[in-house]
Amino acid sequence: MHLLHSTATLPPANRFKVWRDLLADRYGEFEFTRLGDRPFTSKVEATKIGSLPIARFTQSAAEQTSRRRPSSHAPDSVLALFKLAGTTSGTMQEDRAAVQRPGDLVLLNRRPSVLGTADDGQSLVIELPRARLEGLFGPSNLYTSLTIGAELASTTLALTYFRELIRVEGQLGADTAERMSSIGLDLIMASIAERLAKEVPRPLHGSVVVQRAKAYVEANLHDQTLDPPRLAAAMGVSLRRLQELFHERGQHISDWIWERRLAVAAKRLADPASLHLPIGTLAYESGFTSQAHFSRRFKHRYGCSPGEHRRAAQQSVR
Repeated sequence: MHLLHSTATLPPANRFKVWRDLLADRYGEFEFTRLGDRPFTSKVEATKIGSLPIARFTQSAAEQTSRRRPSSHAPDSVLALFKLAGTTSGTMQEDRAAVQRPGDLVLLNRRPSVLGTADDGQSLVIELPRARLEGLFGPSNLYTSLTIGAELASTTLALTYFRELIRVEGQLGADTAERMSSIGLDLIMASIAERLAKEVPRPLHGSVVVQRAKAYVEANLHDQTLDPPRLAAAMGVSLRRLQELFHERGQHISDWIWERRLAVAAKRLADPASLHLPIGTLAYESGFTSQAHFSRRFKHRYGCSPGEHRRAAQQSVR
């Protein structure tokens, strides 16, 4: 991480205002209130690993109320806040209040919110892609400002992973950094899934897990590494448990994944806007590793080759 800002070299009388202005520029308009009489101190370090921007904030006790985000920031990300040090802090958003202790995780939208810490504290802030989260869990307002506690093994694992990732970031090439950041994102999503499962009545829990699993499949069909073990990890359940839930509904996980890939590919083959794309490209973008594999599965499912399906679709619109 590299140091973006520190009040250490500033006159004590100016520190609080400079820090407030910096946060407003980065995260939006704030009302900022100091808590306590000691000289104010603050520091922010930042980096970007793969596609994930990460910042580490250290500051004295304060309360901040955001009014609006800066116009330069599109609302395409959700903030994941891991509390690293201090006693307790609080957040409020979407009419939900959360209390964080060291090791806890909380998510915040780029919308009005209240954050407060009663003592000197430190937090790790990771900007997560909103589309990935909402593709799996639904609208983010359903789980923002919800404490995801350090007592969950998945939360502890996610925080430990990011701490180590930050430590070795300088040794990672671009491709490796992207893969490692994707793994970290999956760990956070597994932690969210485990926490949300506690909110669901037990009789409905299985249905919710299956619904989320299917939403995750839809959002990641292009990923050729998507398979039942990875899907189970993303849901925060064992592979055996996820298999049981699908079997209860007369389905198999692998069959569901391939069925959805084939359906998406068939739709794109029939789409006039995709006529310029080679069949091999459509197969790859639908999660198949080779055109031959795609053709075999497609003919078994639809009774014709991908090329025949495309030609029949063209003739039907003439």
